[in-house]
Amino acid sequence: MHVEWLTAYLDFPAPDFGSEVTFWRAISGSTVSPPRGENQEFATLEPFNGDAHLRVQRVDDGPGGIHLDIHVGDPVAASAEAVALGASLIADYATHCVLRSPGGGVFCLVPDGGEHTRARPIRWPGGTISIIDQICFDVPSRLFDAEVAFWEALTGHPMPGRGDPDRVGLTRNPALALQVLLVRSEVAEPATYLEVAATDLAEEIERHEDWGAAVVARCVDRVMMADPTGRHYFISQRNPRTGA
Repeated sequence: MHVEWLTAYLDFPAPDFGSEVTFWRAISGSTVSPPRGENQEFATLEPFNGDAHLRVQRVDDGPGGIHLDIHVGDPVAASAEAVALGASLIADYATHCVLRSPGGGVFCLVPDGGEHTRARPIRWPGGTISIIDQICFDVPSRLFDAEVAFWEALTGHPMPGRGDPDRVGLTRNPALALQVLLVRSEVAEPATYLEVAATDLAEEIERHEDWGAAVVARCVDRVMMADPTGRHYFISQRNPRTGA
């Protein structure tokens, strides 16, 4: 399966939709497209340059979450390939398919829309440079090896050398705006998070706190944050241009 583009979809419960869109628009430095969909439930966070890789959706049921859209030439054929490799088909909408990976990550296979230009990171007042560039699947330990094998087989991208066997990224295509990272976790249920790459961790945290986020946990070069409604995400000190 040839991956043309990757998009992270932020799914918000209806009561939180407006405030959540405002927060994520602000920290990503984006504008918001006009709403679309039968019930005006979709919108795109438009970068100031390049093609969009972040979209938002209002959901009527459940707490929402984050899922990955994989843009391909033929979603139906790609769905059959994914199922043969161990994914579960959740829904087939003819134009796109919703699936669950062996490790529990939800993703959609959608038609290629012609996106090909990666957005550039933003330099903020004070000099910090940042971009939302990574989607992380927290995978229960018992399912981790199967999850790694699934994504490697599905995308055809051999995994890079594993400096950390518990944090495995798909081979990063420099043309894509998002990196996929698989993280071995002791959680009982899988979870999905977005991650921001920043040149200055302290300044980036302060900027997010100004918009209502809060620090949940700290590591040396990575911080778990909670947005104003409690949704967790990460900020890490990495090169925003390369992801390294």
